[in-house]
Amino acid sequence: MSYLSADPAITQDVEYVFYHLASQSRMPALRSLLVAPHGLHRTLLSCIAATGAAAAAGKPARIVAKMNALTDEGLIRALIEAGQQGVQIDLIVRGACMLPAQLPGLTDHIRIRSIVGRFLEHSRVFYFSDGQDDKLYLSSADWMNRNMFGRIELAWPVTDAAIRQRLMDECLVAYLYDSRDAWQLTQDGSYVRTAPAAGQRKLSAQSALMARYTAVKRVRDS
Repeated sequence: MSYLSADPAITQDVEYVFYHLASQSRMPALRSLLVAPHGLHRTLLSCIAATGAAAAAGKPARIVAKMNALTDEGLIRALIEAGQQGVQIDLIVRGACMLPAQLPGLTDHIRIRSIVGRFLEHSRVFYFSDGQDDKLYLSSADWMNRNMFGRIELAWPVTDAAIRQRLMDECLVAYLYDSRDAWQLTQDGSYVRTAPAAGQRKLSAQSALMARYTAVKRVRDS
């Protein structure tokens, strides 16, 4: 996922990160970026906890997150707790996933799917809604211990309304409704290929994106 921005809060933070990488100087307080190992993990835990508190208070709460792997114990425990509080959680995890989904009394509100199509999935998109505030982050980090504590990784908020909606439509919603390249994680840890409902055609998020950008290119070339 490529992101271009002239937002000074983001560009100044990025400059600080490069200073840190080049000189090993102390990381200053940042205004917009979340940086591992300097607080990304802690902020994600806070976002998950906020959705859980909202659900416990009877407010609608939602988490949708797309990543390559989910193996960090702290984040897994936080997701399980939020789900038990009533948060509806959908995770799109292409590879390794250590969170058991759809276990009665434990992870009833958590659904996990993997998209394995023509293209290797790498975008990481995190959406949190606590009934009052919606947050959308793009990130370089998978939810793994090594990414949270052993590397420099970034996450940043997307605040432009049009871009946020586009990311949600193309990177989250489309993948939740994919019925051609999706595999659903079951209670016993195995994956079952997702099939469309009776009478419905198969939907592919990757094919839809290819069709959309092919159409855009044709318009631009005409």
